[in-house]
Amino acid sequence: MAQSPDVDEPTREYPAPTPPVAPDLEETNDPPQRSIVARVLIFFGVVFAVIVAACFGLRALNVLPSFDNPFESRTTDRSQPVLLESMRDLSRYVAADGTFQVIVDLQESKENIPDFLINRRILFVGSGTVEEYVDFSKLPTSALEVDNEKKTITITLPAPEQGNAALDMQKSYVVEEQRGALTAIGDAFKSDTDKQQRVYAAAQQKITEAAKSSGLDQRAKDNTQRMLESLFTRLGYTSVTVTYSNP
Repeated sequence: MAQSPDVDEPTREYPAPTPPVAPDLEETNDPPQRSIVARVLIFFGVVFAVIVAACFGLRALNVLPSFDNPFESRTTDRSQPVLLESMRDLSRYVAADGTFQVIVDLQESKENIPDFLINRRILFVGSGTVEEYVDFSKLPTSALEVDNEKKTITITLPAPEQGNAALDMQKSYVVEEQRGALTAIGDAFKSDTDKQQRVYAAAQQKITEAAKSSGLDQRAKDNTQRMLESLFTRLGYTSVTVTYSNP
């Protein structure tokens, strides 16, 4: 049966429209994809947690270094070997020593120039030790009188001598340092070691002078006498007399 020419026929140049997909079919494909993504995230999370735990464990065992500060300062010791300059035999008995502390307040300024321009003031706390010793190398042959029958001995020793103060740099420190504007600029272009040595020398001198009137010499005499009495008593002497010559 022939069709009427008035009836429209579908064109052959354009395909027929695709029927729409049902909404329930698209929703059924999402759950598997979301499940795979969730599994991948969980896997990487577990791996990351294991790596972090391993790093903390190795760090606790001091196997790995600390990474708290990536710009942490590092000290490299490139010092040369120690050189022995001299060696000597000592015949002195250190009978006593004293530790002293002094506050040194030194100020350098220029006449008719304000302190805020040229001025230097250093407040330094110095701690040092002074030794009191008896030098047995100075004993003459007549210094020892021995009576073997009576078991008595008489020793004449030289007077105790005092050494110079030795500063303990771990206990000595600068409390405050004030500098004028021009002084600070000048220090930026030259070394300041001479001024530091001047402060140290002042602290040593003051401690040495203070030790002379501290009674340290009498303590050294008493300690030396007790040491010699104990020594000769063990050798069988019943009387030990120790005297000191004038300094």
